[in-house]
Amino acid sequence: MFLDFATVFVKAGNGGDGVVSFHTEKYVAKGGPDGGDGGKGGDIVFKVDNNSSTLIDFRFAKHFRAENGGNGAGKNCRGKNGKDLIIKVPQGTVIRDKKSGKAIADMFYPDSQFVCCKGGLGGKGNARFATAQRKAPRFCQLGEKTQERELLLELKTIADVGLVGFPNVGKSTFLSVVSGAKPKIANYHFTTLTPNLGVVKFRDSSFVLADIPGLIEGAGEGAGLGHKFLRHIERVRLIIHVVDISGSEGRDPYEDFLTINKELGNYSEHLASLPQIVCANKCDILQNKQDISAFEKKIGQKVFPISAISHQGVDALLSEVTQKLSELPPPQPLEIDDYYEEVPDNASFEVFRGSDGSFIVEGGLIDMLSRNVILSEYESYHYFQKVLEERGVIKALRAAGIKEGDIVRMKDIEFEYTE
Repeated sequence: MFLDFATVFVKAGNGGDGVVSFHTEKYVAKGGPDGGDGGKGGDIVFKVDNNSSTLIDFRFAKHFRAENGGNGAGKNCRGKNGKDLIIKVPQGTVIRDKKSGKAIADMFYPDSQFVCCKGGLGGKGNARFATAQRKAPRFCQLGEKTQERELLLELKTIADVGLVGFPNVGKSTFLSVVSGAKPKIANYHFTTLTPNLGVVKFRDSSFVLADIPGLIEGAGEGAGLGHKFLRHIERVRLIIHVVDISGSEGRDPYEDFLTINKELGNYSEHLASLPQIVCANKCDILQNKQDISAFEKKIGQKVFPISAISHQGVDALLSEVTQKLSELPPPQPLEIDDYYEEVPDNASFEVFRGSDGSFIVEGGLIDMLSRNVILSEYESYHYFQKVLEERGVIKALRAAGIKEGDIVRMKDIEFEYTE
């Protein structure tokens, strides 16, 4: 089954907690703090799998979580780092942040690798807080917690040349003739249900050719099958526009040509601007050979008459394709939006009333404090009160109407307000 679009949820590993520990050994008095740091959480890493050509692996597997870092231990033992989680995707996969819709990575090259989410930092053990004035700290730091992110995976086939045209004009037959690809070929519309790729070797050159399922009128807005796969020719450098010059389907080749170009323009200005080589297929069953020159005059450019089934005119067409490709710039990866890694928010907060009348404070500042404060330890609690005053939390609580004896909740911290 071919799948070129998927939604996944990823979460890097949490950092391990630091630990409070004191060295104890026979005949060693007051050994001092020896609590170790927590380990770093594992990263989420996307990597290109050269043996994959579809996102089918993500049809049911949608949640990916890296390993958490281990907690610290006594004797200054550091916690184990969490193992990175490597997610393999086909070459050409574009990764987008669903919340913003912006592209954050393009797995364009065969060896592409992208660290999507970094694991949380490990918390510091009490040994890290020892100073000349504070020789026996009885607090530590908790590990950094990571947030789950929702991502969109979009597969855009990497090819040099794209085949476009109405259904049943002979695109799949042409692909099978010029490459080793074996697409399904039959005499009915929409035989091709998924994009097919083939490597074309002609003389001393080679290029990748993509056969896109037949377009119809309205494809740019979602009609038919072709609109689902137009993304697969967004990367191509050249388009071979195939028309049925014989009119065997009862359609006018010139009207077909105009309609397909209109749909390409409706979908993307970039696609409409790509250079095209027009290929008049099925010339072997054409009744009037003058129709080719008449069609050529109407569109105002050279037309290559071929018969894919009998290989007539194929070499001349491929010679023109290789010549055009040699003059065009090489393909480039998608331009990535200048955004992705969220900067930790250690300053913002919001005060609001709970349903029970208590005052609730939330935000990045509170998340930071919950990691660094142990309320049962005097110095840590003093630091907590100082930060609330300096960062304006107390002022905001007063502005919200707090009174003596009211309850304040901050994550897992709850206390009674006093002036």
